[in-house]
Amino acid sequence: MRLKKHNVNGLADFLLDLLFPPRCPFCRTLLHPGEGECCPTCRKTLPWAEGDEAEQYLEFISLCVSPLWYRDQVRDCIRRYKFHGVSSYATPCGRLLARCISGHLSGRYDLITWVPLSARRKRERGYDQAELLARRTAEVLGASTLCLLQKVRHTPALSGLGGEVSIRRANVLNCYQVPDSAMPAGARVLLVDDVVTTGSTLSECARILRTAGATDVVCATLARARK
Repeated sequence: MRLKKHNVNGLADFLLDLLFPPRCPFCRTLLHPGEGECCPTCRKTLPWAEGDEAEQYLEFISLCVSPLWYRDQVRDCIRRYKFHGVSSYATPCGRLLARCISGHLSGRYDLITWVPLSARRKRERGYDQAELLARRTAEVLGASTLCLLQKVRHTPALSGLGGEVSIRRANVLNCYQVPDSAMPAGARVLLVDDVVTTGSTLSECARILRTAGATDVVCATLARARK
């Protein structure tokens, strides 16, 4: 008897959960069946950006949304995800981001892309955290992903540059490009990243996407820094 593909996938997921029980990405406690992407305690205590707080307007971007503030457990979670190899966080974080997108950006995009790492940084890290987050988010939303941006110049990590907007803008200027013919005609693009601080990187990527032919750019990040 041959198992259907979705049954095989379900069995694989069951075995992975048995061997490596899922944990809350924010406090790392074991999750019980049915608890979703985070534990009940974190669901109540996380610094949620609710209502209008979840929205902000950036240069070249019609609207940027984020479900969480970048502090406390959220900051620790994202640092583990980016710098300590916990790529599995992309799945629960993608679910959280998808819910925020559904609430604020429904019907405003045709495809999802992401802010890419440089080739050097991706080799060092082993994966591109924004790409994984974008792909997991798209799976939940039933949306298409397309690799539109390339980072063509390696730059110092923005986390080491402080919060000075002018320095961050200079750091990312002309770092990104869209390969010829990569942009579908008339596309409305949803750009995904993990955190928005000053918005310099997102705005530069949006500028490049619009120059390449995007008719609109909206953004979503897992967390936003409080101004």
